[in-house]
Amino acid sequence: MEITFDLLALQLFTGLALGAIYILIAVGLSLIFGMLTVVNFAHGAFFMVGAYVGVFAAERTGSFWLALLIAPVVVGGFGMLCERWLIRPLYGRGIDYPLLLTFGLAYMMVEGVRIIWGKTGLPFDTPELLQGATNLGFAHFPTYRLFVVGVVTVLLLVLWLLIEKTSFGLIVRAGARDPVIVRVLGVDVSRVWLLVFGVGTGIAALAGVLSAPLQGVSPEMGTSVLTVAFVVTVVGGMGSLMGAVVAGLLVGVVESMAVLFFPEAAKVSMFLIMAGVLLVRPQGLFGRAGLMS
Repeated sequence: MEITFDLLALQLFTGLALGAIYILIAVGLSLIFGMLTVVNFAHGAFFMVGAYVGVFAAERTGSFWLALLIAPVVVGGFGMLCERWLIRPLYGRGIDYPLLLTFGLAYMMVEGVRIIWGKTGLPFDTPELLQGATNLGFAHFPTYRLFVVGVVTVLLLVLWLLIEKTSFGLIVRAGARDPVIVRVLGVDVSRVWLLVFGVGTGIAALAGVLSAPLQGVSPEMGTSVLTVAFVVTVVGGMGSLMGAVVAGLLVGVVESMAVLFFPEAAKVSMFLIMAGVLLVRPQGLFGRAGLMS
């Protein structure tokens, strides 16, 4: 197969679109860890439940756009309940306790979905407005994937403004570094933790809805996603939003290019990236040393 500039450019755009999904999956995980120091093994399950809630909302309302709004709100609210009544009592007991709890919670969520919706996967059609392809000048590219890139870009801008330009973001950043001092200053840190966990799980649900037209919806869809989320988060640095963005794009582009040049290695390319980064920087590209201790 002849490798032309147009083919390379098309594959690059494919990698960026794939990386956008990876970013959306990893940002919520990184946000939760950065503030709560909770390794959320239920993140893939929240992603999966978000997709199912999106299907349910789209069927009941007849609108994909309403499903995009409803799923993050519903799953984010459920995530807040989980943080308040299941995870919060384990704070201060070591990082292993919430890790094991969320691991079990993920299994419960998957089985709950199987009971409600069945074991067979469900289709989720691309909305009519976003079907087809858009002419980029050098090639035609699926319109829906461009839409996903746009949504992720807007969401990242909103998150950056929230964290860097608001008093809530200042509390989040300070609480991630020293929650004791923040408490001394009279801030209810537990309420901030609650909101951060809700935002993180809501973003996972949004990723699930956006991914549904690309891969369908099934109870097992969160398993592979969880692997990708942790790879991207570890490469970027645990708790670093900038790291999640850079690592998501890096993994997406490398995987896409591997499909073109070395298809057999495409699926393992992300693990090669992770191994290479950890050999040079054990804390990840933008992570802080000692954060896991």
